[in-house]
Amino acid sequence: MLAIAYFFGSFLNHNLFLAIHELSHNLAFSTPVYNRWLGIFANLPIGVPMSITFQKYHLEHHRFQGVDGIDMDVPSCTEAQFVTNTISKAIWVIFQLFFYALRPLFFKPKPPGYWEFINLAIQVVLDGILLYFWGWKSFAYLILSTFVGGGMHPMAGHFISEHYVFNPEQETYSYYGPLNLMTWCVGYHNEHHDFPRIPGNKLHKVKEIAPEYYEGLDSYKSWSQVIYMYIMDRSIGPFSRMKRKLSKKSA
Repeated sequence: MLAIAYFFGSFLNHNLFLAIHELSHNLAFSTPVYNRWLGIFANLPIGVPMSITFQKYHLEHHRFQGVDGIDMDVPSCTEAQFVTNTISKAIWVIFQLFFYALRPLFFKPKPPGYWEFINLAIQVVLDGILLYFWGWKSFAYLILSTFVGGGMHPMAGHFISEHYVFNPEQETYSYYGPLNLMTWCVGYHNEHHDFPRIPGNKLHKVKEIAPEYYEGLDSYKSWSQVIYMYIMDRSIGPFSRMKRKLSKKSA
């Protein structure tokens, strides 16, 4: 089961996770509520409800990128203190999806709203149906596919490649490799942060139209290589993020 989850299910579930990322920006429909419903539907094979909550925190990541305590994409000081060597970084990478999901609950919890309960109810019903008709192994397969797809996996390399600072003068990095075909082009991350309302499959046109803004930036062609560099480079860790203070105007 583990092999099938890693080499097959993980790619599909991570694809759905990044589809939810697209939907959090309302990029499928012009009417936001339609994007929410499609996000809940895309959430089902992932096994745990996250679509609605993800949108709340992710939009703050775009608005307050790098602001400690608001941008929950930035690792906590606790993570930075304990994840300091090759072994601890490897463990952190394996479980990074848990850190990514649980960090907001500990450091910036938000009260659940109407849509969170809808997301939860539909997910519980689907999981219950799956358990009743196909048993624990089928449910475990979905959860395992989600877990391994978000850990030591080529697809999960985007978590690190996007904003972990390998060049002190650059905060965000793009990836121009083949896995963009399976990840809604999330690799075009500089382009995405510049134009978050452009769908992923159109972001390559941004780079083509304005190459002078992107060609000179550091970028990647392999997410697996990014994971390797992150683990092996002693100067890189959860602390390797650019941080900024909340401006009075934003506050």
